[in-house]
Amino acid sequence: MTPPLALAASALTVLLPDADEAREWAERELSDPAYQAAEPTPIDRLARAVVDFFGDLLNNSANGDWGPPALIVLALIVVAGIVIGILIWGRPRAIARAQPPARALFDDDDGRSAEELRRDAAAAAARGDWDAAIVLRFRAFARGLTERGLVDPPPGATVHTFARAAAAALPSLSVGLDEAASIFDDVRYLRRPGTEQRYRAVADLDADAVRTRPAPAALAGTS
Repeated sequence: MTPPLALAASALTVLLPDADEAREWAERELSDPAYQAAEPTPIDRLARAVVDFFGDLLNNSANGDWGPPALIVLALIVVAGIVIGILIWGRPRAIARAQPPARALFDDDDGRSAEELRRDAAAAAARGDWDAAIVLRFRAFARGLTERGLVDPPPGATVHTFARAAAAALPSLSVGLDEAASIFDDVRYLRRPGTEQRYRAVADLDADAVRTRPAPAALAGTS
């Protein structure tokens, strides 16, 4: 009877590509412009090293330099290394770049992050453009909640629809949410002039949201 270890080694050898095929896969993948658009991360370099390692390993196995038990042990070590690398450095850049862009917020296709919107709102406030400062800071608040996975507004959601969803995730801010949503509506859609006081109300809401932990139900919905 064939030993189980030998059977496992034989199955693993069938599933893995040979050396030339492994290198061809790696070269084809790494020739993608997405990989050339940025410097490789440690996990990118690890992935390339793994492909080269398997190519060399299969060459050695074919030449009789490595036995089936050693092949299995080394393969397990490499898999463990990949898992550890992902835990330490995260996913490769190509996977991260594949994530969908940020959704539009309140009829405006704006892909800026929450931090970028906060900086732009502060700049508008510094020059006394309270209308722009209010709109940008409320968008920063909304983007921050979507980035944290606490609110997932459908396309075309109104500011008050978003505010109700945000109140469910952060109940302690519900009163300020109603006020801030009305301020945004007044400035953005009703063209009423913004003021420093109204901007501060929106900015305070955003700052409070950053510091506030979500309700348990909201956390359960994101898991």
